[in-house]
Amino acid sequence: MFSRYCFAVRSFHTSTAAAAKVGFFGLGNMGLPMALNLKKNGFDVTGYDVSPNGIKVAEEAGIQMAATTADAAKDKDFIVTSLPATKHVEDTLMKQDGIFKNAKKGTIICDVSTINPHASIKFAAEAQKYEMIFMDTPMSGGIVGAKNGTLTFMVGGSIENFEKARPLLTGMGKNLFHCGGPGTGEIAKLTNNLILGISMVATAEGMAIGEKLGIDPKILKDILSVSTARNWCIDTYNPRPGNIPGTPACRNYEGGFMVELIRKDLALALEAI
Repeated sequence: MFSRYCFAVRSFHTSTAAAAKVGFFGLGNMGLPMALNLKKNGFDVTGYDVSPNGIKVAEEAGIQMAATTADAAKDKDFIVTSLPATKHVEDTLMKQDGIFKNAKKGTIICDVSTINPHASIKFAAEAQKYEMIFMDTPMSGGIVGAKNGTLTFMVGGSIENFEKARPLLTGMGKNLFHCGGPGTGEIAKLTNNLILGISMVATAEGMAIGEKLGIDPKILKDILSVSTARNWCIDTYNPRPGNIPGTPACRNYEGGFMVELIRKDLALALEAI
């Protein structure tokens, strides 16, 4: 069902999609900076969000917002869904005023959400009935990567469709990986987040124990960053306030990856087996 191999492709922005129209669903902590990067890179972006505050923040940032799902889906070259869970993606795709019933034939749908890979396979098959393309394209890099346009995208779909999606994805990220057929992008993402969750728990516990026993947390962070315990949670996204400027821990944990989302991702990894 799934390809055994992934191969990496360094991305570079192409001018062929500079005037492409994009419907962007989900303007949260990750979605909004991604949409803004698309706009900065020449795409015509229309957003949609169910949160009044999300709509307000997106409009203040310069994103044109649609009033309905149907309006955001109509007459678009690309659609991006950046939503919390499988059920939200399914509803957005399949409801009466959703994407499948309102987008034009040939629309390329890139789902950057972290969802069940088996659901991605189902959505890809359903999209074919409407003569559209659905690809699972989850990303890694966190909010910092979303803001800086340095995200990594793990893509499930045919190599032909991967190339069609390249201009859109390079408008938001730095590295693209074609992982195989539908669902394989989500497999890569769930594997990544399983390891991330375990690493963050270990990092937080280790930092807390070290500080409780009396070592300066900044010194401990510096040691761990060049020792065998080194990982992204230590040297880039350290959970201890004051250790790495710009991280959520240094902003009263505002804008960070919510605990409920990593719990969801860990559960998805178990469900998918």
